[in-house]
Amino acid sequence: MKEQKSVPEKSPVPGGTPDYNVQAVKRACDILKCFQSGSSGITLSDVVERTGLSRTTAFRLLATLVEEQMLERSSKNHYRLTSEHWRRKKYRFGYASQSEEFSFSRLVSESIRSHAFSGGVELLEVSNRYSPTVAVRNAEMFVRERVDLVIEFQTNQQSASIVASKLIEAGIPIIAIDIPHPGAAYYGANNYRAGILAGHTLAQAALQRWAGEVDEIVLLELPMAGPLPRSRLTGIVAGARELLPKISDEKVRFINGNGRFENSLEAMRRYMQRSKANHVLLGALNDPSCLGGLQAFEEAGRAENVLAVGQNASIEARREMRLPNSRLVGSVGYFPERYGETVIALALAKMQGKEIPTATFVKHQMVTPDNVDLLYPNDKLIHAGDGDSLLFSS
Repeated sequence: MKEQKSVPEKSPVPGGTPDYNVQAVKRACDILKCFQSGSSGITLSDVVERTGLSRTTAFRLLATLVEEQMLERSSKNHYRLTSEHWRRKKYRFGYASQSEEFSFSRLVSESIRSHAFSGGVELLEVSNRYSPTVAVRNAEMFVRERVDLVIEFQTNQQSASIVASKLIEAGIPIIAIDIPHPGAAYYGANNYRAGILAGHTLAQAALQRWAGEVDEIVLLELPMAGPLPRSRLTGIVAGARELLPKISDEKVRFINGNGRFENSLEAMRRYMQRSKANHVLLGALNDPSCLGGLQAFEEAGRAENVLAVGQNASIEARREMRLPNSRLVGSVGYFPERYGETVIALALAKMQGKEIPTATFVKHQMVTPDNVDLLYPNDKLIHAGDGDSLLFSS
């Protein structure tokens, strides 16, 4: 066979390297050099003038750079560098909301959606529908979808370990809202502190209206949420005792209100059939439960026998506080409309490899009839729909 001779690569520069220049790429780079970071952009005519390209070639290259998200078209024949929002890596987070039925969780969800969008995060959102079974099923879906991180808001402590184990096994980090999950970063209530604030408010009201005379403290609990949320209730007792030290354990009653208005109403109806106490301090895990308990006293014509405090400062509780002669003396503010800002910031920091706290707490404030209009001046603009439910909110 005749031996083939190799052909040397073209080198236009004497003694230099071969010419690997790709003309289309060079022209695209020339176009990108026309743009300055932070500028408002330039027109097609500007590109033609600065690069010497024909108008047709410049237009085609600009269209390609827009398609590849290196540039964006702000108006007809006007281009600018793609904003920093799109140059960042776009993360995909799973968000399992508690339930869209409840006003508190709706506000949490709205806040998370808003800040996810602002942060350039794609949000895969589902609802746990207040169901441990659904929460586990949603976790399995997040694993199949291979999301980067999960924001989990569900109430059942027992299913929390199952949800967490599925996500952690798949290597997906978790931020848990209000109910701790094993291995997850926590954001939410400082439960005992919230209870202390509520207890102080109840005791101050008892001192002002009843000269400190208290026959019973009734606490509407939600056992399935576990011991940490229950510390809101033990905090109420501790806070009340700081001002009313004579309250004994025998005067404290825990009743399962299941975190719901209807369940708490029924539980208190039954309790009042056997209790004739004249001075009752009522505390609850959340506002819906507290309002259900208050309703039982009103139905029985015994509203003057109770002073109550809630948790969450929900729109329903704020409405009640504004009523003349309401027995709801306050509710601890959780400000769910602010959750998204902190939760999304923590999630993005986690994705960027930064250390985040194992627990970040809400800054609580007591909302009372005296300050509710100051803290929530726009409530009069809010009209809750007929379908609003007084169910467990947090």
